[in-house]
Amino acid sequence: MLHITDIKGLRCNGIKEGKNGLGVVVCSGNVAGVFTQNRFKSPSIVVTERNIKGGWIEGMIVNSGNANAFTGKQGMRNAKRMCELLANELKTDVEKIAVASTGVIGIQLDMNWIESKFVEVYKDLGNSKDHAMAFAKSIMTTDRLPKIAGCEVDECKIAGVCKGAGMIHPNMATMLAFIFTNADFRSEELREMLKMAVKYSFNTISVDGDTSTNDMVLLVATGEFRVGKDKFLEGLKSVCLNLAKQIVRDGEGATKVLKVEITNARDEDQAFKGARVVVSSNLVKTAIFGCDPNWGRIVASLGYAGIEVNEELDLTLRGYRNGELIAEVKLVEDGVGLGNEGTAREVMESVDEVQFIIDLKLGSGKGYAYGCDLSYEYVRINSEYTS
Repeated sequence: MLHITDIKGLRCNGIKEGKNGLGVVVCSGNVAGVFTQNRFKSPSIVVTERNIKGGWIEGMIVNSGNANAFTGKQGMRNAKRMCELLANELKTDVEKIAVASTGVIGIQLDMNWIESKFVEVYKDLGNSKDHAMAFAKSIMTTDRLPKIAGCEVDECKIAGVCKGAGMIHPNMATMLAFIFTNADFRSEELREMLKMAVKYSFNTISVDGDTSTNDMVLLVATGEFRVGKDKFLEGLKSVCLNLAKQIVRDGEGATKVLKVEITNARDEDQAFKGARVVVSSNLVKTAIFGCDPNWGRIVASLGYAGIEVNEELDLTLRGYRNGELIAEVKLVEDGVGLGNEGTAREVMESVDEVQFIIDLKLGSGKGYAYGCDLSYEYVRINSEYTS
């Protein structure tokens, strides 16, 4: 498994104390980012969007436990101060530092804690796997596990880390993702490829239908090796999708991963849109939790997805355990239920991933979306989040 510290020249570290965490990455390179479309953007989003416009970054500082969102002018001052802390140590311009925050909305940052912990984190920066894991853990909130992914494309390496378990329904363009590569691309090229990779990964997932005020994905390239653009894009997509799937697998209170795949839609955009709506339906998600093969909820949600549909569709369930296909059950054929709900329930009770394949028989468009079930535990976690 590649870690972000496998990128030559990158140093990082992090600390986690209770709900609060602080992480730092030092890595010089061209940069691109995509950000939340929530109208109430955290000051960290506003500052980072501005700071990366020049296309170059020297490092990033990230806090968890507090979103620094809806915090007014003081929140903006705090975000800038976080950038100053790292810029002063690196003897670089504040505008070459990215800042990110995640956690509770509407509370001012404890800057005394951040400034004191920054000293501790910065003095122990390093490039070992332990340092990479320390950073990954420092940015977690309700995550149960750190999330890392990587791949190699010729001589180039692509490695990423992300956090996210709840408030997940990205509309890029509460998850944070930071991806690093030793490839050589201009920031404009990185931006183009990152938007494409996000479209087919982070923008295909939903845990609870809520788009965060703090969603951010950054891609940093150190420029060590040149590689074909098409090859690199496929590698980048792979890393982003891997991270995105880890988010839904770690969804707050989740017991099962849910995938919806639509085939033969009118076009690709309609297929992706339809899949995303179905996987976001609370009625579908609760049915998955209860191992109830209520396919009526699936077709009902598809019907309000705003895409062209066909009543003579086919609907098939597949069950996976530990990544292995266990069974496949056809539920609907040519728009008619086949009465296989009993078998389907048995399959659902024995697997950790449920997939629904919907054949619309309208065209050649294919799309997918990932999510998870909605459990009692999700309600408990979010009813106690600020206590």
